[in-house]
Amino acid sequence: MILAIDMGNTNIVIGAIDDNRTYFVERITTDHAKTGTEYAINLKNILEIHNIKKSQVEGVIMSSVVPPLNATLSSAIKKIFGYRPKLVGSGMKTGLNILMDNPKTVGSDMIVDAVAALHDFPCPIIIIDMGTATTMSVIDKNGNYIGGVILPGLRVSLDTLSNKTAQLPSISLDIPTHVIGKNTIDCMRSGIMYGNAGTIDGIIDRMEEEIGQKASIVATGGLSRFIVPLCKHNIHYDEALLMKGLLILYEKNCQK
Repeated sequence: MILAIDMGNTNIVIGAIDDNRTYFVERITTDHAKTGTEYAINLKNILEIHNIKKSQVEGVIMSSVVPPLNATLSSAIKKIFGYRPKLVGSGMKTGLNILMDNPKTVGSDMIVDAVAALHDFPCPIIIIDMGTATTMSVIDKNGNYIGGVILPGLRVSLDTLSNKTAQLPSISLDIPTHVIGKNTIDCMRSGIMYGNAGTIDGIIDRMEEEIGQKASIVATGGLSRFIVPLCKHNIHYDEALLMKGLLILYEKNCQK
């Protein structure tokens, strides 16, 4: 098995995976103040909770959208395993043809998602990843990554609404039973949840119109599970999509 790590702005997602199964997927908070030793303790504790010995881990691969923390987390991994992780980025073989103005600017998490989606779904594909930001990527019928959209994430929208309005409280992300709310909290919850679902549905319609055909649609990310049930499109939710992509990239870039 390998340890697959995705460092996002809010959470660091850590998973153990091999060709047969995903052993676990856990999240810890992204914290710029933590040292490499503190992150090493977090990682070691997660492995112990799941009864995984470091000798069982063949290697480690990491994608990151927080470059200032790359060295810190790499140091943590070296403290545990004695080597640094493979880092998704320029120079790594992906097998993905990226048709963008500047392919190097595409987020590593979006690349990893696309690699996994190409492996599991027929083209064209629309990939939705809902985290701090919500990203939607498009792979065309020929398997080319042709672009996408980036919009404010669900939690960012909700926190902004609560913080910028004196009389609106912070609320939990429960799936509403009705669109029309009967109190302030239900109105906020319905607006945020159905608003995001409507945005996703609307963008999917426009993307399919632009590429000229229906697409396979897959969603991942910690917040997707709240929104996918409210969407009108048939969307496959895969919590471990990014872990699968990291495994594919690890195997593709291993020296035989």
